[in-house]
Amino acid sequence: MAAGCREDPSLERHFKGHRDAVTSVDFSLNKKQLASGSMDSCLMIWSMKPQMRAYRFVGHKDAVMCVHFSPSGHLVASGSRDKTVRLWVPSVKGESTVFKAHTATVRSVHFSSDGQSLITASDDKTVKVWTVHRQKFLFSLSQHLNWVRCARFSPDGRLIVSASDDKTVKLWDKTSRECIHSFCEHGGFVNHVDFHPSGTCIAAAGTDNTVKVWDVRMNRLLQHYQVHSAVVNSLSFHPSGNYLVTASNDSTLKILDLLEGRLLYTLHGHQGPATCVAFSRTGDLFASGGSDEQVMVWKTNFDAADCGEVLKTQKSGMSSIIPEDGTHQTLQSEMDCGIHLKKTKTQDSGRSHEQQEEETSLANTLEHIMGQLDVLTQLFSYQFLRIFLSSSLGPALPQVLYTAALQSTP
Repeated sequence: MAAGCREDPSLERHFKGHRDAVTSVDFSLNKKQLASGSMDSCLMIWSMKPQMRAYRFVGHKDAVMCVHFSPSGHLVASGSRDKTVRLWVPSVKGESTVFKAHTATVRSVHFSSDGQSLITASDDKTVKVWTVHRQKFLFSLSQHLNWVRCARFSPDGRLIVSASDDKTVKLWDKTSRECIHSFCEHGGFVNHVDFHPSGTCIAAAGTDNTVKVWDVRMNRLLQHYQVHSAVVNSLSFHPSGNYLVTASNDSTLKILDLLEGRLLYTLHGHQGPATCVAFSRTGDLFASGGSDEQVMVWKTNFDAADCGEVLKTQKSGMSSIIPEDGTHQTLQSEMDCGIHLKKTKTQDSGRSHEQQEEETSLANTLEHIMGQLDVLTQLFSYQFLRIFLSSSLGPALPQVLYTAALQSTP
């Protein structure tokens, strides 16, 4: 394969040990360990070193619905249908502390980026925030009207996002504990939600088979993908923010290129629904779990270089990888969420051609900036005019000018 071209993802390893559907997967920071939870009530810690034994942690009295490594990798949090949360030390002893976090199934656990706080979400319709040290309860968010499937801290820890069966995705200010916006876009409810690494947008996996990306600054829909043929259960952003991987009941994983707004790959590996998926902290690996009781580890490959063409079908071991294009709907081709749009370019050794492309790109960028400034200027003018016309000076304007001014405001 030519250097500089995007390579296909490849299945590296698969782990068997769970006795029921896998519900959640997460890598440790150093990628030496992979945690998985299952409907079999067990937490498994898999070693990424060849021929190393896995740890099976027993303690929950019902299905383990969610797992998450702390940023340091020294703790693993798990939430269960037994209404408790456990904090495990991922070593051979399998020591854990347990606390009753909710009055119903715990669907989601997530550490803050500084490792000091833990957020949990439950079928009791609440989201709760705890200190990791001594598991002290801090506060509860309780505006959802149905089960809360997922809750996440923003990368900077200032915001919280939660998804519920009440068909809303709510954005919260962590300091004021107020709901600052509710997204109600999905036809169904949202199974999974997460922040883009930049913290400026969120992605949501829906029971209506779609994946949507919203800007949390402007509260607007950025992208809408209809690439799955069944419920989307889970998603994960690549650390670069350029890609998104999704897992669905249609048994596939999908890799989305967020910069180009298109589907890159469809991965077939699981026999039955793919229930969960997560990138490693560095993005060179991702893991998936399924109702087939298997945990699979994939090598990313495609993020090593940025080449325009997606390669043809490749089969490797248990998996077949099918590049696809044109089967999705993108409401906005550019993601305005703190990442730069990369346009596909053909390789050309001619220096003058590259210079010409750079100059064209610069001119387009400047033109775009000027256009945005014009829009901002117009908006400022309109707002100023509205304020002026509503003041006591407004009626003093000549009647013709006053009427024309009103007609010109949006």
